[in-house]
Amino acid sequence: MKILTGNDLRTGDVIWWTGLDWSRLVKDAADVGDQGEAILHREEAARRVNSPYIIDAEQTEDGPRPGHIKDRVRALGPTVRPDLTLKPADPDAAEWVI
Repeated sequence: MKILTGNDLRTGDVIWWTGLDWSRLVKDAADVGDQGEAILHREEAARRVNSPYIIDAEQTEDGPRPGHIKDRVRALGPTVRPDLTLKPADPDAAEWVI
């Protein structure tokens, strides 16, 4: 199975081609088969997606599962953990000196 992904031009969010439009959920991704390159070029030219590319995936009962770990991480969404961020009001936060 081949699926198409890229980033939304307005928000930068990771998006997945559904066969008709784009979704932020990888479970909505459709197999693009041999049409992947044509869809990719058409959608990029129409300025609906930034840096689209085709990836290998396998169909599971929960939807497509990207084959490469990098794309599986992208499919999970933002990886920012609020519990690991430095907060300016945090007295234990180190101050960066350049």
